[in-house]
Amino acid sequence: MFKTTLAAALVSVGVLGLAGCDVKKTQEGNVTVPKYEVEKKQSGDVTLPKYDVTTPDVKVGSKDATVTVPKVETEKKTIEVPTVDVKTAREKEQEQAAKQMGSTGTTTK
Repeated sequence: MFKTTLAAALVSVGVLGLAGCDVKKTQEGNVTVPKYEVEKKQSGDVTLPKYDVTTPDVKVGSKDATVTVPKVETEKKTIEVPTVDVKTAREKEQEQAAKQMGSTGTTTK
């Protein structure tokens, strides 16, 4: 539970850190879409906008805290648990063949 709480806290800090970004647009973008019919009439031109992004400083650490934790005790106890015994088809055939060989065997005197 402690690791889950710590992970949630770190994700929360990360999300809050992204909200503190300062973004400044430094250049306009331009896209000229090419025109097509049977032949290409015009070439396309793409200029993407540029951005400067200043991210916040985030410091992650830990500190000691006193918390109330429940005490759990265990004991050993003998209980009945289910078991599974599997015989494959081949094992069943071999077992039946062995029984038949034993019962149909000839006796000599």
